[in-house]
Amino acid sequence: MFPPAGLYPTAYVRRAAYAANPDFSKGRLRAEPASPTRTEFQRDRDRIIHSTAFRRLAHKTQVFVPHEGDHYRTRLTHTIEVGQIARALARALGLDEDLAEALALAHDLGHTPFGHAGEDALELAMAEWGGFDHNAQALRIVTRLERRYADFDGLNLAWETLEGLVKHNGPLVAADGTPLAKYAKKGVPAAIVEYDATHPLGLSGFASAEAQCAAIADDIAYNAHDIDDGLRNGLFDFADLRDVDFLRDLLDGIDARHPGVETNRRINELQRRVITGFVESAIVEARCRLQDEAPADAAAVRAAARGMVDLSREMAAVDLAIKGFLYPRMYRHERVMRVRRAAVGVVSKLYEHLVAHPGDMPAEWAAQAEALEKSGVGEARFRRLVCDYIAGMTDRYALEEHRRLFGGAPELRAVM
Repeated sequence: MFPPAGLYPTAYVRRAAYAANPDFSKGRLRAEPASPTRTEFQRDRDRIIHSTAFRRLAHKTQVFVPHEGDHYRTRLTHTIEVGQIARALARALGLDEDLAEALALAHDLGHTPFGHAGEDALELAMAEWGGFDHNAQALRIVTRLERRYADFDGLNLAWETLEGLVKHNGPLVAADGTPLAKYAKKGVPAAIVEYDATHPLGLSGFASAEAQCAAIADDIAYNAHDIDDGLRNGLFDFADLRDVDFLRDLLDGIDARHPGVETNRRINELQRRVITGFVESAIVEARCRLQDEAPADAAAVRAAARGMVDLSREMAAVDLAIKGFLYPRMYRHERVMRVRRAAVGVVSKLYEHLVAHPGDMPAEWAAQAEALEKSGVGEARFRRLVCDYIAGMTDRYALEEHRRLFGGAPELRAVM
């Protein structure tokens, strides 16, 4: 049932029975001829990489805005790191690496400029009009907003990719349709509900094991690179990290093996060991769950009562400890929060102005706004259009538009 012994088999791993199989994909909303050189999941990965939304990730904030330094993560570099980890997990578990990578590369396509600050601003602005959810926005991008192909809007991705994009963090609804997890209070976003009505994605089941790899890879990458970026930005130091037992033990191991090593190498060695620890835990835990559940195929993975790819209980506690450390010392550090507040102001002002003056959007967007007004389809559609336009902005473009419309823009820097 499992790949060869060892966590990291170096030889080609035959696809496991429970893996998603591109030869038996459920297909695309619009049927297309098969590619003679690529599987369905390879085509999806390539379409994502060549999309406009993917390129924009290079200029969207992770934690620090890009102009604070060349070595801090952007959404793009974070996404690439998630893709690498997702492939490593998929390879070790005998899964389809291309699907895992495609989902990792697509998972942040719906993020706004300025990271979660921009998302918070649009969520508040759109509260009466369906809200804003970056996962739902990613679905809108790949099914509607990308304009690359003459035959269709969006990327016309395979069912398995769309399913994984929407459900990589688990089922969205219970069997009776009751919203779950983060959607329990506000309901599943309209964009997901509307698409599911046309092309059902099985919202009450788990996604593929490949999608689960992408989800856990996201958490692993966050922990490792936010420690890295926080150290380099001076938000905390090595002594602070010793408050987390797991990190203290890793630092002790580094210092014992490499006494007096220079700071940059010490940071890199710590990041490497954090990733290794989490990846190895996820592989061992996933193999145990797959052994216990013995899913006969990918459909059985989706129908299971629990996810197949996750951290062990011990490493899940470590994950919470690291996030508990980073939250006050990094994500809520006053220097970061000062930038966050300014970024919220930028996005909020842009939204308010463009709702009142849609003609100030680029010609293509302004024309769509005018057409919506003439059609009388309602305020919600118009405001969603403005939201789509702003959500697609990069940090740099949002600041340029703020300067153009208001004569200036705040300085967004969290560095000392």
